[in-house]
Amino acid sequence: MNIFAEITGLKYTIFSSNELRDISFDELDINTMPTSCIVNDKKYNYSISKWVSPKRTRSYPYDRVYNTLSNQKRITVIPIIKDEGLKGDRDYIQWDTLSLMSLLDVYVILAYYEKADKHPSRVNKITNQKFNNDYVKNKIEEISNYHSSPLHWNLQEIRDTLPSLIDLVKSSYSNISNQLNVDFHNSAGIDKFKKQFLVGVDEFMKTSRGKAKEAQNREHQTIQPKEALSTLTKAKITIKNYLGGLYYFTTDEIDIKDDKIFLIEAKHSRSSKLPSSGDIKDGLLKLILYCNLKNLTVNDKSYNSIPVLKLTSSKLTGSLSSNSNDEDKKNFFSHNKLTKNQIIFLKTLFIESKENKFIIILENGTN
Repeated sequence: MNIFAEITGLKYTIFSSNELRDISFDELDINTMPTSCIVNDKKYNYSISKWVSPKRTRSYPYDRVYNTLSNQKRITVIPIIKDEGLKGDRDYIQWDTLSLMSLLDVYVILAYYEKADKHPSRVNKITNQKFNNDYVKNKIEEISNYHSSPLHWNLQEIRDTLPSLIDLVKSSYSNISNQLNVDFHNSAGIDKFKKQFLVGVDEFMKTSRGKAKEAQNREHQTIQPKEALSTLTKAKITIKNYLGGLYYFTTDEIDIKDDKIFLIEAKHSRSSKLPSSGDIKDGLLKLILYCNLKNLTVNDKSYNSIPVLKLTSSKLTGSLSSNSNDEDKKNFFSHNKLTKNQIIFLKTLFIESKENKFIIILENGTN
């Protein structure tokens, strides 16, 4: 099933973000800072997150970005390329990552790694890669003096900065290779990546979207380990936004009732009664999009979309919805012996779901 929808703007209120630590700009080190923090002094007031890889599925970067969205000004730092050595992965930044950050009004600092350690047990693999901190801080300085939108900044960085930054990546990994006596992937792949930008941003968009569609097709056929689905109904959803960006997602589950289509983002835990907060917030970032969909169609038929965050665990008994009454919620919490912190977190999620008009479901699931 193929779903198509549009986004004309974002309206969403954050309730479940972490309290972020304040760090002064002078003390900021992108490599030692928490995954998300606030740089707050006389000149700067930004919430900042960092990615450990340009590929979203390598970690939970959406969780980190989500935690910064309550701040009016937010920055995320993403490595444009991460090469783990010949026996590891090599990933590249993709257009739809940048487009999504632009949609969320997040300034992107495209960064690069300059140091690493040799993997203790695997030949031709590195670990503990570190950003060039001075480069990141210089970019924060530039943003503080920049008076246009994150969209314009991000496009400018792609057009004007990325080609020369790719050269820095090549040089940096060459130095690491010599220092650690580690072989890396053939540099021809990086040259091919750079060539896209020499042709123009449109070529980068075209290539990235092709890869995103391929990933969407693969995911459509795959049930992830952290999904416990009551049906096997996955659906591909393509979202077009007012910036011209196209997003290729796969819903974990859908349910159609009359003129309503429920878009279900599923998170599962085998070992705990709730998925981790990072996993849940990773899902919430996708729900920010789902909560703002317009003109949704399936095979040219229009539907009203209802976003759903389904949290399952093999250790839960019974089921609960954010629409359940207070007595049912109390009984569910008690029967499942949820901790005080788990209950507080769920109550905050319920407030967020009510404010943003999506549904939360908790139930038993096995996977």
